[in-house]
Amino acid sequence: MTPVHEDRTPPRLVETAQRALLAMRLGDDAGALEAAALEALAADDTRELMLLLFGTCSEMVTTLGDGGAAPVKVQVFDAEGEEVPIDDADPPVRTAVRTLLAEVHGNTEDARQQLEIALDNASPDEVESLVVQALRWTMRLSTACLERGLPVEPWIAEALSD
Repeated sequence: MTPVHEDRTPPRLVETAQRALLAMRLGDDAGALEAAALEALAADDTRELMLLLFGTCSEMVTTLGDGGAAPVKVQVFDAEGEEVPIDDADPPVRTAVRTLLAEVHGNTEDARQQLEIALDNASPDEVESLVVQALRWTMRLSTACLERGLPVEPWIAEALSD
């Protein structure tokens, strides 16, 4: 697996993602958002952080799905736990799913456009929700990969190790 961040993402954003994942692993969503330092990041850096997370999620979905031989299903649930169509989900969740699906299908430019639209129009709470969603997926997918003995980005494995 070629690391997503090689030659594209500044090391400081990888370190930011690691700190946020560590807080998320400890069950501290507020700490994860604080570690993500959204207020301190420029809009471009926030977008790049999100692309890093969604890009690694995409890699793990592909890995878990055996390169497409065993598709991984993406589902969206409402507050009551009922599955809902993507178009009926809250805007941050809709954006997260569409961004992930674009990345899984190898269309990073569409993923970037989804994030640009969302970040340009979202309230701070919606941006935070999108970041939390990306961190949760990164954590859950990496845990699933590790449990199955599948590869995970070294920076993620380091952030999630005991």
